[in-house]
Amino acid sequence: MEKKKIYLDNAATSFPKPEEVPRAVYDYMTKLGTNVNRGGYATAYDTETVVFECRELIGALFHAPDYKNVVFTRNITESLNVVLKGLLRSGDHVIVSSMEHNAVMRPIRQLEKKGINFTRVQCESDGSLKPEKLLSCLRPDTKAVVMTHASNVFGTMLPIQEVGNFCKENGLIFILDSAQTAGVFPIDMEKMHIDILCFTGHKGLLGPQGIGGFILRDELVLKIEPLISGGTGSLSNVETVPEFMPDRFEAGTPNLPGIFGLHAALNWLRKLGEADLLKGESLKENSAVQEVFGKTPFSVEQCFSAALEKIRKHELHLTAEFLKMLGPLEKEGKLKIIGKKDMEKRTGVVSIQTLTRELSDTAFQLDTRYGIMTRVGLHCAPSAHKTMGTYPTGTIRFSFGFANTDQEVKIAADALRELLEEEK
Repeated sequence: MEKKKIYLDNAATSFPKPEEVPRAVYDYMTKLGTNVNRGGYATAYDTETVVFECRELIGALFHAPDYKNVVFTRNITESLNVVLKGLLRSGDHVIVSSMEHNAVMRPIRQLEKKGINFTRVQCESDGSLKPEKLLSCLRPDTKAVVMTHASNVFGTMLPIQEVGNFCKENGLIFILDSAQTAGVFPIDMEKMHIDILCFTGHKGLLGPQGIGGFILRDELVLKIEPLISGGTGSLSNVETVPEFMPDRFEAGTPNLPGIFGLHAALNWLRKLGEADLLKGESLKENSAVQEVFGKTPFSVEQCFSAALEKIRKHELHLTAEFLKMLGPLEKEGKLKIIGKKDMEKRTGVVSIQTLTRELSDTAFQLDTRYGIMTRVGLHCAPSAHKTMGTYPTGTIRFSFGFANTDQEVKIAADALRELLEEEK
């Protein structure tokens, strides 16, 4: 009998997806299949409607200044490349944190060869950042701060509100990498003073791989040169790039199956939040209103907020339980938990180093003997590992999602104990 697989690599991609997601992709491919902005027939308009609705849902989730400024890309890595390479010019200076992923650092390193300078603000030994450190990095030529919301390796969250305030006070552009928090933690572009938000669809947003995007403020639209230009289905009589959104950054055929999948995932999140809100005792009257009139009494923003709170509580509960179970193993000298051990300002990610068994072998045995899927190594974030003292060895990362259970967490902890107690 095949062992049950336990997926604990949600920081790489969420799995399993809600069943509505693959169904939406399949239905688009088999029942609709038309392109967007390139047809004057009914099914083309049906496709355009879903794309428009998906922009609206993304805009509502992140409290975007203008939904038309939601741009779709393949993933957050492409989004960061488009933004950084289109915005920064020779002589510009940017500030990054020491916890950044290579999706930020590799474009920055490429741009360094073209005259862009950067300063890396050093985070603390638990991965957190003291906002006051930003001031010492500020220069007359500083143009932007580019920062992750949370470490993909250690789960530590950075103080985005304070960083946004700093950028607003100093006239800087704030670019946020939301790869690890979108769909789990609330992000408000307006309140947090985020000028450019980059997102991916396949992690916390529960959509398929191959879809992501970014959101701009109006005043930045013409300050960023498009990385790719071509046909948009608009202004076909001219050979210059459109200046209006989102066409300026969406040349060529978009990943429509991905957009349909993301649209379904966002609606699943919305309905999850709506159902939770309707469960409240004080909301029975509102529930009756929905039954009579066939519509929800809650805004999309309220539904998203409730969904994110439900997901976040579940993932952090699993994280707390896992850390509690690992505590005795750490005291016995069998492993070391890297990073924060409390639940404040963190995601559902736990990184460890095994002290009685080689890291990669431990991860391999977890998979082959117990069916537990994790990620081992440097996680495309060498700077974060250097900050935490785990470079070049790396860590084994366990990352929990909404579909994981208490039983799976216990199985993972028990499996670790068995492996680390074996005589080598």
